[in-house]
Amino acid sequence: MYRLLTHNDLDGVGCGILAKLALKEHVDVSYNSISGLNYQVAAFLERGDVDTELFITDLSVSEENEKRISDFVSSGGKVKLIDHHLSAEHLNQYGWASVTVSQPNGKQASATSLFYRYLVQRGLLKSTAIMDEFVELVRQYDTWEWDANNNVAAKQLNDLFFMFSIDEFEENIIQKLTQQSTFSFDELEKKLLDVEEDRVERYIRRKKREVYQMEVGKYLAGIVHAESYHSELGNELSKEFPHLDYIAMIMVGGKRISLRTIHDDVDVSEVAAEYDGGGHQKASGCNLTPKAFHEFVERTFQIEPLKRDAFRNRYNNKGSAQGSLYLGKHDEKIFVYLEEGNGWFFEINEKKDEQMFPDFRTIEKHIKRDYYAYLARDDRFVEYLLNFHQRMKGK
Repeated sequence: MYRLLTHNDLDGVGCGILAKLALKEHVDVSYNSISGLNYQVAAFLERGDVDTELFITDLSVSEENEKRISDFVSSGGKVKLIDHHLSAEHLNQYGWASVTVSQPNGKQASATSLFYRYLVQRGLLKSTAIMDEFVELVRQYDTWEWDANNNVAAKQLNDLFFMFSIDEFEENIIQKLTQQSTFSFDELEKKLLDVEEDRVERYIRRKKREVYQMEVGKYLAGIVHAESYHSELGNELSKEFPHLDYIAMIMVGGKRISLRTIHDDVDVSEVAAEYDGGGHQKASGCNLTPKAFHEFVERTFQIEPLKRDAFRNRYNNKGSAQGSLYLGKHDEKIFVYLEEGNGWFFEINEKKDEQMFPDFRTIEKHIKRDYYAYLARDDRFVEYLLNFHQRMKGK
């Protein structure tokens, strides 16, 4: 017999589907949250069932369970942990663990892609073209590679995952993998996906008005309360507010935080580790510990959310040769302009700041981080521009 303990997201369930295809009725699959895994591992080890092989995928174990597993293996038990998170690489010191962040081809790995290769290499599963497709869709979604590749099917697969119970999703995917030659969605699924896409867009538009800016440790975080669509929301908010180092999505009910960043110099797995969590450099999660609750919830309770840049302007545009007008947290007028041959400057309420910036992106980041600035509407810009040129002529 086999026992699989895996994560309860798409990547983890992908492992469960492969296990059921390979081992059929001989495997018992259990889907777990990050915090719930260690209870399941401890319960299995306490039974001391050396006749059942334990697989752990897409999750890592606590230090206490590391020792327990090593003792269990030394006593004749069989355990294989397969993970792809950087925060779990230390487990490679054990013979029973295999943590691989990148695949042999250089692309980021997912638990599903690693477990698939493992099952095929052991002769427990025969690879097929359609399973290759499915595994690659899961991998691209979990690593967010689908966004760069514009592989919408990977995102749609995850959308479909959240529309059904795990049992229904499993049954549906197993049926596709065993009865179809290529991986595709049927007409009903396509209609459901269209409806879901509209729902996600409305949700994200609303959440863009509920982002709080707060310095947490060495980073400037964007904090939003959100129970759903974390990958899509985190990506869109990061693009909307690129001056923020990362986005923290708070789930008070589930006592969890989901972290996302688009910046190469920010590692949110380090942030997650401070609150009993972990994950990837650009996508991680952690517990809403008392310390995290204070940092991300209590400290933001009395402040106002960030205001969005005006997005239907004809004249007041970012990086314009005639300058760009921003408004600050306290309605300061922040005018950004280029002095030919010198660089970028800004003035606040008609008083020039003497700092010089090499490009527009750098100066915008500065005023957004320090003054909570947002791009003003055209009417405010035209009024300010007339006064600005009159002042320049008077000098």
